[in-house]
Amino acid sequence: MTLSHMRRWLLAIVLPVVAVALWQAAGTNGSLAGGALPTPDRVWSAWITWAFGKPGPMTLSPYVGSWAAAVGYSAERVAKGFAVAILLGVPLGILIGWSRIVSEMVDPTIQWLRPVPITAWLPISLAIFGIRDFGAIFLITIGAFYPIVINTTQGARDVDKNWIRAAQMMGAKPLDILVRVVLPAALPSIFTGLRIGLGIGWTAVIVAEMIAVKSGLGYVLWDAYYVGRMDIVIADMVSIGLFGFLSDWAIVRLELWALKWRRLQSFNQ
Repeated sequence: MTLSHMRRWLLAIVLPVVAVALWQAAGTNGSLAGGALPTPDRVWSAWITWAFGKPGPMTLSPYVGSWAAAVGYSAERVAKGFAVAILLGVPLGILIGWSRIVSEMVDPTIQWLRPVPITAWLPISLAIFGIRDFGAIFLITIGAFYPIVINTTQGARDVDKNWIRAAQMMGAKPLDILVRVVLPAALPSIFTGLRIGLGIGWTAVIVAEMIAVKSGLGYVLWDAYYVGRMDIVIADMVSIGLFGFLSDWAIVRLELWALKWRRLQSFNQ
């Protein structure tokens, strides 16, 4: 790790470390807000038990050694819903940005449905899928779809027309132009949509699991609140944020790899 990377990571953790230190210092008898808000040391202890504890025959608490399973359920649902959103949103966004006819036919409907919040789709999800994984995947797909399709559309519309004319002059067919010119040029906007969509996907999975599914981090969040385990609630929130951050970091690394030709182009210029 270079000095620049170390400096960047150190700057990134300054604010969280200060916030946790102040939170711990403000605690009285291990809790805040009249006992409702546990201090970081209690949250850490609860997370250790939740993640690494070994449930025994006399263990009644569901928060012993079950953290990995909860993370796995949520991550799997996010991955499936996000994948469906990509398969639908990227090709449709390219077509909307490329074709005026498709734009006039499809874009008004997308803009009409886009303001409907994820929570408004919950009754539809429950009515169609019941309390099953499909309901959560449906909500994640809807949440991630709109930023992906909108950013992809904008990326396709912003393609330099000179590139298209040059491809046409070289005899390229419309499909070749779409795949070899428009899609690569739209990639920066596509990745922006992917990052936003993935974040919304994590939000959607928590909403879905709190109501429409009986497993995962969202279910644990609601169940822990219901039984008064605020230490688990906060540990759950930190876990959600951590995996949201890691998945976003993965998208950024993929973007850097996919767009390395842009850096080489800038270097050559």
